[in-house]
Amino acid sequence: MADVLHHFDARLEAIDGKAMIACMSRRICVEVYDRIISAMPHWHSDNDETGTVKVVMTGNATDPASFQPHLRSKTKLEGLRRRYKDASDPLKLVIVRDMWLTGFDAPCMHTLYVDKPMRGHGLMQAIARVNRVFSGKPAGLVVDYIGLAAELKSALAHYSQGDQEQTGIDEREAVGAFMTTLDVMRGIFHGFDYKAALGATGAERLEILPRAVNHVLGQARTDPTASEKPFGTRFQDAAANLVRAFKLAAGSTEAATHAEEVAFFLAVRSALKKLDVGSTTGRRTDPDFAIEQLLNRAVASTEVVDILEACGFDRPDISVLSEEFLIEIQNLEYKNLAVEALKKLLNGEIKARMRGNVVQKERFSDRLNGAIARYHNRSVDALQVIQELIALAKDLKAEPEDDLSDAERSFYDALAQNQSAVEVMGNEELRIIATVLVNSVRDSSGVDWWRRDDVRAKMRVAVKRILRRHGYPPDLQAEAVMLVIKQAEAMAQLVT
Repeated sequence: MADVLHHFDARLEAIDGKAMIACMSRRICVEVYDRIISAMPHWHSDNDETGTVKVVMTGNATDPASFQPHLRSKTKLEGLRRRYKDASDPLKLVIVRDMWLTGFDAPCMHTLYVDKPMRGHGLMQAIARVNRVFSGKPAGLVVDYIGLAAELKSALAHYSQGDQEQTGIDEREAVGAFMTTLDVMRGIFHGFDYKAALGATGAERLEILPRAVNHVLGQARTDPTASEKPFGTRFQDAAANLVRAFKLAAGSTEAATHAEEVAFFLAVRSALKKLDVGSTTGRRTDPDFAIEQLLNRAVASTEVVDILEACGFDRPDISVLSEEFLIEIQNLEYKNLAVEALKKLLNGEIKARMRGNVVQKERFSDRLNGAIARYHNRSVDALQVIQELIALAKDLKAEPEDDLSDAERSFYDALAQNQSAVEVMGNEELRIIATVLVNSVRDSSGVDWWRRDDVRAKMRVAVKRILRRHGYPPDLQAEAVMLVIKQAEAMAQLVT
């Protein structure tokens, strides 16, 4: 039992889920339960609504007294079934002889310990218990204590070649895949000594973490294959492969030996994700409880609470950026990390300040993306791009010199994008049109207007009528009209 408990504990470190032990007889099931409870007394409960381990078997009143606590009515068995199928329920381990080996699905179950002879269809049905698709589970694992390899090979002969290739993979192959993905991550950190973080205190690890993140960002700038796929994306893919391989190999000596190293690499991934480095739309973002627990235990924190503070300076308020702040940045050790942190801050500030101004939002976003692109293309160094970002931030917070409201300014910017309109109509006429448009949009938009095609069509007609009445645009460019309508829709969402 010590082997099962040690192995299952290691599995839970990598994959949050459940396991089943299949025994030869009901007597063995009861003995296995008693040995587990002897080692883990807090897993026991006389109540079926609580407890971590249970025996699931049939029986009757003539069975020995030791069997009786494990015999249940259909109603109570159904209650256990619901508990076991619930991934969040503390019932983690069940011991069975025949029940639940067929015709029962608990997708969160990822490990089956087998100590009973099985063959043919029954064997395949039992294996299928752990192979149901579930979030965070790359595959199921069968731990064979009795020698089922020959029977499995015979049973697989009745299935397709594809099924045969995907079933019955030896643990050694999983361990080999894990070591390969681990070597890939080690290669990314070539030239950076992260070993000091292994076995260190939590505070010491968090001190090394920013340097590790800065190293990865530096690798991204010197990566010769960046044009094929951004380095940040490839790093996130490599980390995802490492997680999957670690889960497949969980329970092995190799996985246990390198768990802390894996955790450190994933802590770097976590910090990069918070900077939106390598993020892609559609990537799975479900919380992985087991991996989070691994990080908490091995790295002491899954995040740098303030990534800018970790760079070596106090987090700035974008609204009060100063020359002193620029001087402070010039002396930073982690300039690659500072660039990414400032990029994230500015992205957020642009969205917040310019969410109602289509033209200015696009203008500032283009400036920001252009500066970062030149940085990644090594056209400018870290200090130069930081200077560009500081200048952008100052322009972003600069107050306009006219007396237009934010809404009027948004429409004026959209109207003034058409250069011929500025030249022919003049600024004052454009300001008048902007004021009329603001009032019209406020009058025509209502609650959830964007879900109603009739209201949206009415607003577009009103906007076009105003533009036509004032002779805008003088060159009749359809793009100019569409930009103003786009601005009207953006402002209407803010109004409602």
